[in-house]
Amino acid sequence: MGYQDYLVQDIRFEPCNTRYRLARYRTPNGKLLTGKLPAPLQGTHFGPTLHSYILYQYHHQRVTQPLLLQQLREWGIDISSGQLNRIITEDKARFHLEKTDLLSAGLSASTTVHVDDTGARHGGKNGYCTHLGNERFAFFESTSSKNRINFLQLLRTPAEDYVVNPAALAYMQAQRLTTDIVQTLRQGAHQFINQAAWSAHLNTLGITQARHVRIATEGALIGSLIHHGFPQDMVILSDDAGQFDVLNHALCWIHAERVFQRILPLNQQHAKALDEIRSQLWNLYRDLKQYRQHPGQTKKRKLSARFDKICRSRTCFQTLNQALKRLADNKAELLLVLDRPDIPLHNNLSERDIREYVIKRKISGSTRSDEGRRCRDTFASLKKTCKKQGITFWDYLLDRVSQKNTIPYLPDLVAGTVTLSQ
Repeated sequence: MGYQDYLVQDIRFEPCNTRYRLARYRTPNGKLLTGKLPAPLQGTHFGPTLHSYILYQYHHQRVTQPLLLQQLREWGIDISSGQLNRIITEDKARFHLEKTDLLSAGLSASTTVHVDDTGARHGGKNGYCTHLGNERFAFFESTSSKNRINFLQLLRTPAEDYVVNPAALAYMQAQRLTTDIVQTLRQGAHQFINQAAWSAHLNTLGITQARHVRIATEGALIGSLIHHGFPQDMVILSDDAGQFDVLNHALCWIHAERVFQRILPLNQQHAKALDEIRSQLWNLYRDLKQYRQHPGQTKKRKLSARFDKICRSRTCFQTLNQALKRLADNKAELLLVLDRPDIPLHNNLSERDIREYVIKRKISGSTRSDEGRRCRDTFASLKKTCKKQGITFWDYLLDRVSQKNTIPYLPDLVAGTVTLSQ
């Protein structure tokens, strides 16, 4: 009668210790030579699979260090809390480099970048983590501030220079920096290797007022971006946080409508007026989604006119009228999609990506060491990018820790210069 196959899946957890016998020789001149371990094992008593498992559990499964240490010891792994911490945070230069290259690769291959930020306390002080990304990549970076200078510094990663060029001067003029200061900067040196050199230049020119320094610095950072080839047609999509309002900026419709969600009507007439306006906005949003699939000049004019009509509505509810006025002020950024049908209408992608970081923060708390914060940013970036590129994070970690490097360099995948099949 033959056989009937019946598959039972299981998993085995047990330590696997390997003793390496390293040959030792003494040369005629008395020098002692000892054989070398395989490259992934040099300087450690923990194999690449265990090393990868620790990184996977901590950065992907969000297991805290105390629980991870308890688990490993119960399985018979002889490891201390200090050794566990070193595996998680030390000797990660190759991972940090791969993460740093993600941003420039992602921007060079994209027309839109989503941005958002969240709180990230570090060393007992308030801090912030900024996310930049799209369908191809994710990039996280934690800093002590979240102003526009900080955002522009992140955008130009890994460059560090400041450049005064036509783009920089145009920004300064648009921000109403005084004509005398703009003219002074125009006639001086035009490129500075780092922040120290730029600050020294401003001091030499007598530009010391905080507002003037801020605008000049923002302009020089934009100049650096353009100098290094930042795509001038790149759209930055955000939730209306002021620090992101630079270059070609688009606003998220979901966040714009949330202003109306938060309005509390005082009576039935107010509630009816609010419902009518929200209904008109969602109908417009639906038609904008259809416009992205089939754009046209006639549709563009009609949709723009509908937006204006909604914003000009005057209701019996003054709070609602003020919200409509604010919506009108954001017309150019909300309707950028009419000129660029390729851009999304919402910033949900960035919110989904950064939610992962928020969950990790809630479970493990704030970071204490600079290396700990850097590793959290790096592995969050690599993990999210792996997912977007169709790579399991476990396969990626095992590949990199074992130094096989059969998985292509992630920035090359993001830039489209290689594919997984290669």
